[in-house]
Amino acid sequence: MLELESATVRFGGRAVLDAVDLSVADHEIVCVLGPSGSGKSTLLRVVAGLQPLDGGRVFLDGADQADVPVHRRGLGLMFQDHQLFPHRDVAANVAFGLRMRGVDRAAQRHRVTELLELVGLSGAGPRAVAGLSGGEQQRVALARALAPSPRLLMLDEPLGQLDRGLRERLVVELRSIFTDLGTTVLAVTHDQGEAFALADRVVVMRDGRIAQAGTPLEVWQRPASAFVARFLGFDNVVAATVTGTIARTPWGEVPVPAGSPQGRCDLLVRPAGVRMGAAGNGLRCTAGARTFRGDRVAVRLTPEHGPVVEAECALADTPAEGAVVGVTFDAAGTVVLAAGAES
Repeated sequence: MLELESATVRFGGRAVLDAVDLSVADHEIVCVLGPSGSGKSTLLRVVAGLQPLDGGRVFLDGADQADVPVHRRGLGLMFQDHQLFPHRDVAANVAFGLRMRGVDRAAQRHRVTELLELVGLSGAGPRAVAGLSGGEQQRVALARALAPSPRLLMLDEPLGQLDRGLRERLVVELRSIFTDLGTTVLAVTHDQGEAFALADRVVVMRDGRIAQAGTPLEVWQRPASAFVARFLGFDNVVAATVTGTIARTPWGEVPVPAGSPQGRCDLLVRPAGVRMGAAGNGLRCTAGARTFRGDRVAVRLTPEHGPVVEAECALADTPAEGAVVGVTFDAAGTVVLAAGAES
């Protein structure tokens, strides 16, 4: 469906998109993830035709898009700020793209009714856009983007302005809608939770390049570098040297899975792989701030030597702030990152 070949964009001599190769298959949902300035939004604009390339090519269904204007690429666009028409009602907003394509009124009404039902807004056609909640406006924007049946739907931080609870609900609904329709989707976001819940494949960007691409499970289980691990929210990343099944780290010796890469590396220890016990057993640490996450609690531990360790435990096992505990590490909770991986 979509292929980027060495796509390059430079601003003031700096490559904000640096020879990126990326493909998106028919009916695939791909989320491009990265911090501000990583190039993810520029990538989206390049595909849409809103940003010219300084090098490389964009293909849609095998056709080079070099001379194809935005309105002829057959794409659907959905932005963070919705960009709805405030002077038009919901139905008129959803029907906008259909009118631009010359679809007759009866077909417009049928498609609008169908889409409003799909996004959970049945009967909302006559309502004023200004009277809708943020979540409802987002649904209208989605219906409008889907109305012309685009061959590729592109989302730019689609849920960024909504509160976390609403985002978590809507992202599940979005994936269900796209899967049911067989829509091909390219989305960009800085929210890893949103990307991992929505995508078939996640692409993590850094400084205009792809740092890692894979299924959500692949990227979560095996971050490609210290940068990816930290971006995903894992703080327990340290330099290490691996020999056999032992890594020498600032926390002392940490077990690693059999078959791990040997030598100098970065080591990720997942919070669930940190075990807290009696003070005399393992690395002596003092319990600090606690973050409650349902029936699990994240605990920051300050060791006698080495950087702070984040542990995760059951609610009933949470130590009091200031308590002294002994910390050991579970090999199943460690990941040896590629030698020389960027931090």
